[in-house]
Amino acid sequence: MPGVWACFKVTIRAMTAAHDESLLAQVAALPALPGVYRYFDAQDQLLYVGKALNLKRRVSSYFQRDHGGTRIGHMVSKIVRMETTVVRSEAEALLLENNLIKTLNPKFNILFRDDKSYPYLKMTGTVTQAAVSKSGKAETGASPLLFSRIAYYRGAVEKKHHYFGPFPSAWAVKESIQLLQKVFRLRTCEDTVFANRSRPCLLFQIKRCSGPCVNMITPESYAHDVRNAEKFLRGETQVVLKELEARMMAHADRLEFEQAAEARNQMTALSRVLHQQSVDTATDTDVDILAVKVQGGRACVNLAMVRGGRHLGDRPYFPSHVDDAHAIATLMPAEGEPVDEVDRAKAVEIQVLEAFIAQHYLGVPVPPALITSEAVNKHLIEALSLQSGVKVSAVHNPREQRRVWLEMAEKNAAIQLTRLLAEEGSQQARTRALVEALDLAPDDIDTLRMECFDISHTAGESTQGSCVVFQHHKMQNSEYRRYKIEGITPGDDYAAMRQVLQRRYTKLAEAIRAGESSVRMPDVVLIDGGKGQVSMAREVFAGLGLDLSLIVGVEKGEGRKVGLEELVFADGREKVYLGKDSAALMLVAQVRDEAHRFAITGMRAQRAKVRMGGSSIEEIAGVGPKKRARLLQRFGGVRGVESASVEDLMSVEGISRDLAESIYNALH
Repeated sequence: MPGVWACFKVTIRAMTAAHDESLLAQVAALPALPGVYRYFDAQDQLLYVGKALNLKRRVSSYFQRDHGGTRIGHMVSKIVRMETTVVRSEAEALLLENNLIKTLNPKFNILFRDDKSYPYLKMTGTVTQAAVSKSGKAETGASPLLFSRIAYYRGAVEKKHHYFGPFPSAWAVKESIQLLQKVFRLRTCEDTVFANRSRPCLLFQIKRCSGPCVNMITPESYAHDVRNAEKFLRGETQVVLKELEARMMAHADRLEFEQAAEARNQMTALSRVLHQQSVDTATDTDVDILAVKVQGGRACVNLAMVRGGRHLGDRPYFPSHVDDAHAIATLMPAEGEPVDEVDRAKAVEIQVLEAFIAQHYLGVPVPPALITSEAVNKHLIEALSLQSGVKVSAVHNPREQRRVWLEMAEKNAAIQLTRLLAEEGSQQARTRALVEALDLAPDDIDTLRMECFDISHTAGESTQGSCVVFQHHKMQNSEYRRYKIEGITPGDDYAAMRQVLQRRYTKLAEAIRAGESSVRMPDVVLIDGGKGQVSMAREVFAGLGLDLSLIVGVEKGEGRKVGLEELVFADGREKVYLGKDSAALMLVAQVRDEAHRFAITGMRAQRAKVRMGGSSIEEIAGVGPKKRARLLQRFGGVRGVESASVEDLMSVEGISRDLAESIYNALH
């Protein structure tokens, strides 16, 4: 064993001199078993998470080559620590790897980030007539508890309700709701509206609702329509048609011709919907179609959804760090992968697709069938089945209707990627134009960083300062900051700007003076204002010992017209007018407008909170945003909630007696 370790050290010493001996010893001692490895830098930041069928062979490959100045070489040079976890199979390794990627966001992995949850179609649960009568809520008319409501929904699910989806977009949910209204005439109104109706609404008049609020339909008949709607959403359309036909004939035999006509009309409407959909509902009910396209250092995965046999549309995803992934993918062939250049390019698309499947379905229900544009690892599909408890199959060379769906998804992936590259190209052109217009000299145009500040208030009330960040040719939402301004004369924008800049840059200036290499000032500090605000910024920067040339003010032009803005400088340079059609001015206006939007939304939220007396409702345990909104809507504001009794509070959807008592006690 000592001889093997000595040979290993000789092989890699020249190329990994910067790595600690203990790290190399750890690499040499790795087992030839499946597992997951994690690389960390000197600041203990996670660089990369990977999985391997053979940990020793895969990890050793990173340290056995001279990667030069490539991005993979840059990553390897920063590795100072490594962690590994041995698992029983490649499927377990896949699950662990992508759980870590999803939660830790390592710098060099392909990352699919999406802050939006999927929308669902919600069908509220119903209770029995006896339960409603016992509760005393049905004494004066129809109770909403007896009649299910269909609604658009995002968020956590409740067991007492039924949820259908997920859907790729809000449009798909709303279209499905319209179909259910046309065919089954289910209600969409809020329970509070339902309980206070004395005559049918417009939806009843245009035959989009059966009018349960005014007893135009019995609970039993309405429940029958609800069951048929659920079957339709599950793709059991032929069963629904047969039931409607049997129902129509039964009414006709009993000479109930009006009811028979209603059933006939439902059949006609449902048949028309199925004809418009023109999909093969007999074979596929729930399917996801996944197509990947990689070009110009970017990638797009287009996800199309089929639910209940209906094609619901698609949704594009654009991963981060595809260029890093490309370098890592070409580092060495994985176990069993081809090695020629054409196949390597194809391997990148496969890697992107597999990363999407593994990360996306961690938090989203997986359908039993996946149609993919590339063949994916069978172990990944096995891992997906184990994790979800659903037997998942994947097909990459489908036929007939499935082939049509895949071709549509591939075309949409190419279109979306072309659009993204065009947008990014225009943004890069704008960044380059600004660099040239301001005579900047950043190390790399991609790293140009601009921070923009704005002040917002209403007649001095609830003053807020905002800071937005532009870098890598786009707005960096996660780095936005708001500053609550206190201790100034209301309406004094200059004092507010002074406070914001001091709070933003005081610690940064101290770190720069201390010689900390990890911190740096932005390349441009953009101020939404003219000479007055720029003068205030100059005073702050002079007091902190910062470079005055960084400050650029955006002064509104004559008549405050868009496109006539001029740039004002703190270091004595003359004002500059870039021109109405200037790409540089377009970028400045984009960043300035975003700062203004961010400041206004913060100011309005703060003002609303102040006017509601601090909104003590927010501090009550168990009252989240949705329940708070329902309370405020039901009682017309905080004062209305305060004056409500426990019984009144219980009448709001989602408020139990215990919670109603907690709210009442907290407000009194």
